[in-house]
Amino acid sequence: MPKILRILNRFNLGGPMHNAAYLSKYLPEEYTTILVGGEKDESESDSEFLLQQMNIPYTLLPSMKRSIGIFGDIAAWRAIVKIIRQEKPDIVHTHAAKAGALGRLAAWYCGVPIIVHTFHGHVFHSYFGKTKTKIFILIERFLARLSTAIVAISETQKHDLGTVYKICKPEKIHVIPLGFDLRKFTENQDEKRANFRQQYQLSASFLRRQERQSPRRSQSPDKQKCFSEEIPAFAGMTGFLEDIIAIGIIGRLAPIKNHKLFIDAIHNCAQKTSQPIRAFIIGDGEERQNLENHCKSLGISEQLITFTSWIHDIDRAVSGLDIICLTSFNEGTPVSLIEAQAAGKPIVSTNVGGIQDIVVENKTALLSSLDTEEFSEKLLSLINNENLRKTMAQESQNHSIQQFSYQRLCNDMDRLYKKLTS
Repeated sequence: MPKILRILNRFNLGGPMHNAAYLSKYLPEEYTTILVGGEKDESESDSEFLLQQMNIPYTLLPSMKRSIGIFGDIAAWRAIVKIIRQEKPDIVHTHAAKAGALGRLAAWYCGVPIIVHTFHGHVFHSYFGKTKTKIFILIERFLARLSTAIVAISETQKHDLGTVYKICKPEKIHVIPLGFDLRKFTENQDEKRANFRQQYQLSASFLRRQERQSPRRSQSPDKQKCFSEEIPAFAGMTGFLEDIIAIGIIGRLAPIKNHKLFIDAIHNCAQKTSQPIRAFIIGDGEERQNLENHCKSLGISEQLITFTSWIHDIDRAVSGLDIICLTSFNEGTPVSLIEAQAAGKPIVSTNVGGIQDIVVENKTALLSSLDTEEFSEKLLSLINNENLRKTMAQESQNHSIQQFSYQRLCNDMDRLYKKLTS
């Protein structure tokens, strides 16, 4: 019975954690898996509750953190070496950069026969300056020599790793896309949608009530600030309106995610559409204060853009949204877009990294450059065209479920493990 030691950067919500969890839970019974991971950052959402819900045992290494720290990293490496010597795994499989460095070095040091590493994106552009990027590329080339196999999560990523940055020969790289249990994004959607939209009062009747209660009625004309000035999208709203078009972006609030583009696009669209819109920034992180300040500088109120922080039952939030966006400078395989498609939500995204490998352009997603005007135009076309939203929604669900199920992930990984151990 092959024993696998699976090492994860940290137990935070995201693609690597889901990938490791499903592989730990659903690989064929012939495998024994030991799951080890580092501690999440304070600004990140904890994912340990998901492991507990799935009844997956795991070991937390508090010394393995996201940031580089010589003493903590040495302590984490020693802890991994100790686990390897105790468990004697046949395969060490690492996920993402920090776990990949410490885990592969420890596995090589201990003489583990098979060492596998999965890249969940990479940091070779848009993260650091030229000098630091070159150092990371050299480190990854060295670590690739210690690896029996490298797993890329998209064809685009394989091309980057093997051809652009020459981390290793392309023959050593195996493409295995991420996989998820997407059932919760297809079930009870009407109930979840109603729940989310009630919580955030996403109805035209609420807006009319807010307008009636606006303090402007008791202010002098020169001090009045009309409702449509606060929320430009609601200008000219009269009579009965359908529910507000809710637009969301989901993920860590970090510079690489480029949330300012989302804010600017919402601001632009609000000035140009007569449709009632609300935007939600779902997630948290180091950039939150800067992003909130950016909203204030543009005169954007919380009634137009709401910061929700992390939402654990993300399927409920996705059901409540009408359009989902992504604005990153660089991406591997963003989970938010896979889940959006499973829920039948149209997407507007920057065309970066592995995005084209997970969406069907102009069928499930509209793709844009990093230009604010172009992104705004793509988003505006969905806001103003209900039929386009419905058509894209129908395409999205089938595509996501066929391509990104956890059953496919486990079957693909089982085949790779058998190939490496034969």
